[in-house]
Amino acid sequence: MARFIFDADKIEDISDGYHTFKELYEFRKLYNALLFNSWYNTDSSIEVYKSKRHFDGEKCFDGNWFIVVAILPNGKQISNHYELKDWDLFKIPEYDKSKYEFDGHTSQDVLERLKEII
Repeated sequence: MARFIFDADKIEDISDGYHTFKELYEFRKLYNALLFNSWYNTDSSIEVYKSKRHFDGEKCFDGNWFIVVAILPNGKQISNHYELKDWDLFKIPEYDKSKYEFDGHTSQDVLERLKEII
């Protein structure tokens, strides 16, 4: 099996020929903020919030991150973490700690849960 070793400072510059990882992460963050803000302002069936602490009260990662969470109409969660510098992009309710315990969802679960509500 081949092993690839990347310089962590260079990973964000890897491109598919159209976008770098850095650009794709920025797209994801802005689309996510737009979606969560829209849900907060227009769809009362989806609860959204942000917090600098997880459900257990621990700061997100090194304390320089926060979590955004949506509870979908079927009761399932989706969530992402972002750096504190992006806090103000998410114009949604803020809580001292995450309101709900993490349900163990994976990235694949999030994709499937989003598809279910399209």
